[in-house]
Amino acid sequence: MESTESSGGVAEKAGDEKEFDRRSGVISSEEGVVINASGHKDQLKRQYSLLGICGLALNIDNAWIALGGSVSIAIANGGPPGVLYELIVACSYYAVIAACIAELASAIPSAGGVYHYASLTPGIKYGRVIGFFTGSLNFFGWLFDFASITQIASNVAVELYAIFHPDFVIEPWNVYVAYILITLLVTAICVFANGTIPILQHAGLTLVILGGLVTVIVLAAMPDVHASNSFVWKDFENITGWGNGVAFLTGVLNGAFTIGTVDAITHLAEELPNPSVDLPKGIFAQVGLGFLTAFLFGISLFYSISDLDAVSSGGFPLATIYAQATGTKGGSFCLLMIVLLSLLICLVGTLLTCGRIWWSLARDNATPFHKLFSSVNERLSCPIPATLLCVIISLGLGAIPLGSKVAFSDLAGSFIILTSVSYALAIAPNLFTGRKNVPKGPFHMGKAGFFVNAAAVLLIIFFDIMYCFPYGLPITVQGMNYNSVILVGITFLTMIWWFIHGSSKYPGPKMSHIYLEGKI
Repeated sequence: MESTESSGGVAEKAGDEKEFDRRSGVISSEEGVVINASGHKDQLKRQYSLLGICGLALNIDNAWIALGGSVSIAIANGGPPGVLYELIVACSYYAVIAACIAELASAIPSAGGVYHYASLTPGIKYGRVIGFFTGSLNFFGWLFDFASITQIASNVAVELYAIFHPDFVIEPWNVYVAYILITLLVTAICVFANGTIPILQHAGLTLVILGGLVTVIVLAAMPDVHASNSFVWKDFENITGWGNGVAFLTGVLNGAFTIGTVDAITHLAEELPNPSVDLPKGIFAQVGLGFLTAFLFGISLFYSISDLDAVSSGGFPLATIYAQATGTKGGSFCLLMIVLLSLLICLVGTLLTCGRIWWSLARDNATPFHKLFSSVNERLSCPIPATLLCVIISLGLGAIPLGSKVAFSDLAGSFIILTSVSYALAIAPNLFTGRKNVPKGPFHMGKAGFFVNAAAVLLIIFFDIMYCFPYGLPITVQGMNYNSVILVGITFLTMIWWFIHGSSKYPGPKMSHIYLEGKI
């Protein structure tokens, strides 16, 4: 791998009076107006340090908690061994994707993330339309992730109440009330307390690491009887009806949901002093530490199970496992409280990501009512209309489980498929154009980039096909996998908006001209 970095941060001149700083992503600073890598003036405070952005990356990923909160999705695809080995596979191929995203983020530190990368890598002729669709898929993917994580947090909150109220029967509407309250709390923090978020992310980083360590120790020490080594590592339990190979590959979705947030912090590029240098570090920290914490947690979690049937049939498997492990209400409550607090901090970062993506699209006139959604309250350092739109849509998505118990699985799966397709739309054109349309940032893979880009695209195509397989055989309406339907539906809606608005009124990102027409 190559690493290129200009001394002092200033890489080159972009005209007689303009300078481009590779580290900060600032393209022009004239008369006090800073033009950043997106082609727009800076409107958000650059308040995140390297530690802060690493904390944000790990908090949004929240890998070990995501694994525990969604373990019911994969427990049928191999049992404990399936979950652990599928996690290894998912983290391995997401490390390849992460390298590609890190390279692009280093070269183009813009809040648009893959939307802007996909606008550049194909060149001017095709970049406008590819970037348009990429931005839409990426936005909806993150929106579904926000809804999915909120659903997990809502279940945890209700389970905390139920621990000390054994006669309480959890109804779907109880979870939705918690969903609304949690969403409103997270929204208030993102809108009115943006300045405190870096501190909050430091606290979240501590909670993810120390809370995870405490949880692992408790799960290892408290059970009177531990599960056998065969149960954790060898006894592949496949109840899907598929062959073991298909069941394993479709189950990798759970591991992907655990680690697949590699572009999260790229959407905060305009809130870091040195994004070109720090974003790649944050991305690799997220994948590496995310895998480590999730894998260690998964091992301790499965060794603490005494009754797998109860876990599989329970309303919220993680609460059932904690109850089996600790044997006490207080122990279960404390472990679930760690999960809830971590999820609340995770949701703050996830809502930030969603709002920044829609705001980035609106700045370039890619959305309906773009003047409204491109506005920023600079005092609060928040694109408030874009953030509130995400909240309103999420509240609607949160009501889906009131009528469909499989809705969470589809939301989680569609997040992975939509975002990974958006990654492929940014990476594949970079490969097919000989990697010539993107300048070298401080992190650059050199000739190895061709092989890494090709591997990333092939892996995305292969696993996204597997993720669209029905959950089990025989195929029923209840067990049908609607991920492919969601992907086609979002693409179709985007196509309609393209013909109504995009083809004639969407000019493409301002930064496309800055980068591709030789201005830097």
